[in-house]
Amino acid sequence: MRTPLLLAGGAAVVTSGLLLVDPHEPGSWGVCPVYALTGRYCAGCGVLRASRDLLTGDLAGAWAMNPLWVLVVPVLVAFWVRGLVRGWRTGTPPAAPPAWVAVGGLLLVAAYSVARNVPAWAPLLAP
Repeated sequence: MRTPLLLAGGAAVVTSGLLLVDPHEPGSWGVCPVYALTGRYCAGCGVLRASRDLLTGDLAGAWAMNPLWVLVVPVLVAFWVRGLVRGWRTGTPPAAPPAWVAVGGLLLVAAYSVARNVPAWAPLLAP
């Protein structure tokens, strides 16, 4: 029961930070280290801006920053709520996802990182 509540507390802190400091302002949250070192977009590039856009109701803006994040956030929230409800009902901690979920997630992130740097797809996927 402790882990889901810690996640909620962390999410509240990050949410407050995103609403107080706009990541759309250059340099407000620093620079992505992958982009700074390689000049390539990683799967996480644009996540802060997309998160702020989601928090303020700008779905199109969030999609433009990181479409994968817009699709993943509802899934993550659903699993978190499911674990929280299960913890309240049974008193047991949330079950770890099966190994295939982690492997599939890593493969998806890797493929997305490559795809958003392909010149033909950059207009659709790059932040």
